[in-house]
Amino acid sequence: MQPQGKIVVASQHYPPDPSTTAAIMAEIACRLAMDHEVVVLSGSPGDLPAALTGPGKPRVVAVKNRIAGKTALVRRAAIELLFALRIFVSLMRELKRGDVVLTVTAPFMLPYTVAAAAWLKRARSALILHDLFPDVLVTAGLLKPGSIVARTMRAANSLMFRALNAVITIGRDAEAPLLSYSGMTRNKIRFIPNWATLAPVPRPISPDNPFRKAIAARFIVGLSGNLGFTHDPEIVFEAARLLRDEPDIHFLLSGWGIGFERLKQLQSEANLANVSFVARVEDAELEAFLASANLWIIPYRKDVAGVSVPSRFYNLLAVGRPVVLVSEPEAEAALTVMENGLGWVVTPGRADQLAGAIRAAARSNDGDMAARAVKAAKRFDRATAMNAYAALADELLRNPDLSEQR
Repeated sequence: MQPQGKIVVASQHYPPDPSTTAAIMAEIACRLAMDHEVVVLSGSPGDLPAALTGPGKPRVVAVKNRIAGKTALVRRAAIELLFALRIFVSLMRELKRGDVVLTVTAPFMLPYTVAAAAWLKRARSALILHDLFPDVLVTAGLLKPGSIVARTMRAANSLMFRALNAVITIGRDAEAPLLSYSGMTRNKIRFIPNWATLAPVPRPISPDNPFRKAIAARFIVGLSGNLGFTHDPEIVFEAARLLRDEPDIHFLLSGWGIGFERLKQLQSEANLANVSFVARVEDAELEAFLASANLWIIPYRKDVAGVSVPSRFYNLLAVGRPVVLVSEPEAEAALTVMENGLGWVVTPGRADQLAGAIRAAARSNDGDMAARAVKAAKRFDRATAMNAYAALADELLRNPDLSEQR
C-alpha cells in the first residue's frame, strides 16, 4: 500500500529548458510519478516534450518566470527572488499536510522559500544540493567570507537545514561543510550521485568523427558544458598557450556561461592556432562530440571541494575517456578519478601542472584506462539513482521527521 500524500517538485529548470538540471529534475519527477501523484512547479516556459505528458506523468504547473541570463548580478538576484516568492505562493496553494516537496539549489533563494512553505503547511521537504551557497559565491570571489551578506546567508542556511527533512548530496565531499551548520544532522544527509545519460560503452577514436575532421592534430583535448563562477577558464587557456608549440595537441572547446565568454575573449586577443571553438552542441550530437576528444578537462577554481560536483563527469566516463580534473584531491570527482585510475588531478591555479598532465596523457600507453572509465560509469546508473529517490520519497511520505527514525 502506497503512503498517502503527493509530491511537489519545485524547479526553475524543467523541460523544455535544455539544461542538465532540467533533465535531472524531469527524470526524478517522472520516476516518482510512477508511484505517486506528482506536481511540478516549473519556471521554464514552453511546450513539454511528448514523452513528459499524458497518463502516469507529472502534472506541470507553469510559474511565471524570467530567465536572468547575462544581466547584472543585482538585477539577476532581483529576478530570481521574485521567482522564489512566486514558488512560495504556489506552494501555499498546492501543499497539504503530509505532502512532500522536492527542490534544488537553483536559484539559490529557492530552497529558503520551499523550506518555509513546507514548514508552514506541515509538509515534508527535501533539497538536492547541487551547489552550496554562499560558498560558491565566496569561491568565485563575488563575496568575502566575512561579509555581512555571507554571514546572513549562513545564518539563513542554519534555519533552512533545521527545517528540511532531507538533503540529497551528489558528492561525498559535501557532508563536512553541511555538518558545519548547527541546523544540520548526519541522519538528514542522503548521498545519491548523478548518473551518465549516455550508455557506458567504449567509443573508439575515429578519424571520421565530424568534430575531428577539421583538426589535423593527433591528440584532442576537449572542454564541454557550462563554465560558471566555480570554474577557471584562464587555466585552460594558459595550458593551451604553454602547449602551443606541440602540433600533436589541439584544444576543442564548446559550451556556455561566463567562463566561455572569457575563453573567447582570451582567444580573440591571442589567436592561438591550437585552440578551436564549436557552437553549443545539441543533445543529438553530444555522444559524437564527447567521443571526438582523447582527453577531457574539468577546470575548477580552488576551494570547490564540497561546494560543487560536475554532472558532465559521468558522461565523459561513459564514452570511455580519461579526464584531467583541476580540483582539490578531496573533491568527489577527484576521489573517483584517483580511486579508479581514470586520469589526472592537478592543483587549481597551476596551468603548468595542467599542461604537464595533458602532455603525459598524450604520451600515455595505458590502453586499459578507457575500460576502467566505462566500468566506473556503470556504477553511476540512472535506475539506481531513480530507485534511491523513490525510496526517499516513500520514507518522507511515511515519516514526518527522519531525525526520529535513526
